[in-house]
Amino acid sequence: MLNTAGGVTGGDSFRFTGKATAGTALTVTTQACERVYKAQPGPCGQVINHLTVEPGARLNWLPQETILFNGSALDRRLLIDMAPNTTTLLVEPLVFGRAAMGETLTDIRLRDRIEIRRDGSPVFLDAMRFSGDMQAHLSKPHIAKGAGAMALIVFVSAIAEGQLDPVRKLLPDTAGASLIQNDLLVIRMLSENSFALRRALMPVLRRLNDDTLPRCWML
Repeated sequence: MLNTAGGVTGGDSFRFTGKATAGTALTVTTQACERVYKAQPGPCGQVINHLTVEPGARLNWLPQETILFNGSALDRRLLIDMAPNTTTLLVEPLVFGRAAMGETLTDIRLRDRIEIRRDGSPVFLDAMRFSGDMQAHLSKPHIAKGAGAMALIVFVSAIAEGQLDPVRKLLPDTAGASLIQNDLLVIRMLSENSFALRRALMPVLRRLNDDTLPRCWML
């Protein structure tokens, strides 16, 4: 996907709908990192993505990092509707400011919701909402201890249970993996910056995607 606007700011509205039809495999990624720019007081930038996975199909939702700028305002939603006997691998990497420019997030608005349903029933739901000084929040030892980036990986597959131990061996100390159900593997990761995050994500995503990644993910 290519954001022809170059980024997201207050009042923008982006919608994407995709489908992996029966027996196919669909990989969706982005040409570059998504940037969420400073917004004026008022409406947030809205991004809504809706994916459907038909019987026997596989979806790989592999966007590159979303970078939040100071003053940004984002309302983002991702909904994946799976049929039975399907596979979904998703990653959502999030970067808190432009570290190379010394930027800190002292004032942002963020709402982010990820929902996966199978045959109409909830399988996974992750939602967060924040308004204010993100830098101060992340600096707390029991929150993120100053981490500058984070990621969520979700793998819904009949083989998820067998991936738990191999994936744990690939993770840095600032990440963890849990088997929520026999077919639902969830990984959360914190990193110092976007480069460290991508370096840690790549072997895990390769492991869960038959040792392949989109070319744009290469370091």
